[in-house]
Amino acid sequence: MPSYTVTVTTGSQWFAGTDDYIYLTLVGSKGCSEKHLLDKAFYNDFERGAIDSYDITESEDIGDIQLLKLEKHKYWYKDDWYCRHITVKTPSGDYLEFPCYRWITNDKEVVLREGKAKLSRDDVTQVLKQHRRKELQERQKLYRWKEWYPGFPLSIDAHSHSDLPHDIQFDSEKGVDFILNYTKAMENLFVNSFMHMFQSSWNDFADFEKIFVRISNTISEYVMQHWKEDFMFGYQFLNGCNPVMITKCKKIPANFPVTNEMVECSLERNLTLEQEIEKGNIFIVDYHLLDGISANKTDPCTMQYIAAPICLLYKNLENKIVPIAIQLNQEPGPENPIFLPSDAHYDWLLAKIWVRSSDFHVHQTISHLLRSHLLSEVFAIALYRQLPAVHPVFKLLIHHVRFTIAINTKAREQLICECGLFDKANATGGGGHVELLLRAMKYFTYESLCLPEAIQMRGMENTEEIPYYFYRDDGLKVWEATQNFVRDVVNIYYASDQIVCEDEELQAFVKDVFVYGLRDNKESGFPKVIKTKDKLIEYLTLVIFTASGQHAAVNFGQYDWCSWIPNSPPTMRQPPPTEKGVVTIEFIIESLPDRGRSCWHLGAVWALSQFQDNEIFLGYYPDEHFVEKSVKEAMVKFRKNLEEITSFIQDRNKNKKLPYYYVSPDRIPNSVAV
Repeated sequence: MPSYTVTVTTGSQWFAGTDDYIYLTLVGSKGCSEKHLLDKAFYNDFERGAIDSYDITESEDIGDIQLLKLEKHKYWYKDDWYCRHITVKTPSGDYLEFPCYRWITNDKEVVLREGKAKLSRDDVTQVLKQHRRKELQERQKLYRWKEWYPGFPLSIDAHSHSDLPHDIQFDSEKGVDFILNYTKAMENLFVNSFMHMFQSSWNDFADFEKIFVRISNTISEYVMQHWKEDFMFGYQFLNGCNPVMITKCKKIPANFPVTNEMVECSLERNLTLEQEIEKGNIFIVDYHLLDGISANKTDPCTMQYIAAPICLLYKNLENKIVPIAIQLNQEPGPENPIFLPSDAHYDWLLAKIWVRSSDFHVHQTISHLLRSHLLSEVFAIALYRQLPAVHPVFKLLIHHVRFTIAINTKAREQLICECGLFDKANATGGGGHVELLLRAMKYFTYESLCLPEAIQMRGMENTEEIPYYFYRDDGLKVWEATQNFVRDVVNIYYASDQIVCEDEELQAFVKDVFVYGLRDNKESGFPKVIKTKDKLIEYLTLVIFTASGQHAAVNFGQYDWCSWIPNSPPTMRQPPPTEKGVVTIEFIIESLPDRGRSCWHLGAVWALSQFQDNEIFLGYYPDEHFVEKSVKEAMVKFRKNLEEITSFIQDRNKNKKLPYYYVSPDRIPNSVAV
């Protein structure tokens, strides 16, 4: 009589264990086993983190095992169970792995396949084909597209975190409650005492230190000490928390009439402005997307303002990027002067503050929300809807969408919704952030999400001409390591371009992203079909890098660069100056956020900069969806490459006053989860 040993591993997260009855059935090529109750006498089965083994005997040979069925029946009360994986030792001594990694929540049967990744073309038996179809049909009922706001990328059909399928919820909802986290952050930062003075101004710049001193670190403290200096202003375009805006200037825009006479005292090479442009020493940052965006009107007691500046930058003889001209709105004219370093001290300082405030809005709404959070959610929903768990692309990407749908649902519930936390401190609150995101959709392209192409499009690729652009240097290394890993995995399962073309599930995934997630926007340049292995490798690299390296680059530096409020004001309470020579220190303080908004802002950037509990970093895959040795070897190689990048970054950062580590692999979470 054939006997099998079944080993069941229960998850280690809170409440993963169960006291319910667990039944197992093996489906073989010659028939099914009996339904076995997995239970040991005088033993508490399926405790959190437990590994339990059971011997089962069959009266007849059931052939090669194809599927494994699990059923959970209620013992006393609702008691969900998280099953990690099941190993079956066959009568011949072989070990079969059945990855599960999901919550079993009711009396419904869960059917698992053996862990080897398979394309649909590899399935020959009707049993396996039918299982594949049924899994996707059930998932498509659970994971539905929904329009949260007209014109936005589509998102998950769920009003709140608790509406989501259990498998994609956070282990502890409390841990990602924005209101709770921001309040907790303000308590930790000892800024609660200022909240009762919500609309009152600070007295001077030093007054901001009252909410800053509680937690200090190298970078934020350095910012506080040097934020007024031109080199610090310019440095942030390269290595701050929004290093994706700066572009090499090929020609001065018609609406930004900077002349050689205006800037000649800033140019150090005895060249004209035109000659400096030809030499590649002039750069530009243009916030035209903010032009005409509605400012926050949710507080009738406080007027708030938005500008749409253009900033011209210069690479000086020390290879530092410094500002040489700033115009605070798009339309040139006598009431929109071009501010210069040679102007009065406070005129120039306020112009730079306005640029920093504008950068904050574009960073939060476009670089962070749209281009990492919302895009990663699109990939996640399409993944669950179109790729079965046995598909190699599902196994490859599942780690990179962990908690993404959950964090975005929480954000829609509490953060970016009407009267949400975004409205409290930000000038783009009250609807401006929605207008801005819709406007940014027109510039949201596939090419701009492929890091090598994005860097080239902005003319920032030359490492000799622009030597201190660490976001570019580190990001490209991580992109290349990720691409090599993806190539190794793709080569295992796709022997030719033809197999890519014929993979209907893969094509359905790509189509779902384009047609539903991105609203059939042909201008985006996103593919509707993928015809080659090379294109598939690039596409999957983009998915992984967006969720990992790119999100890390724009997220985890927020406390470093934005906690000193004058360096990154979330709102401005006076309009941009329309003439020179009138700005005073008092006017600047009246323009900067009041005490209450400063506190909300500080709580927000602190909370957003923290890693999740039990964070999983790039290259680490504790859930073993892949069981093949070849893929595990590719993972080891990937980790080794990432460790070399980490070592390189650590060596470079030694003794630096401003270390750059946001794209260091040991600080890049696998997915967008905060």
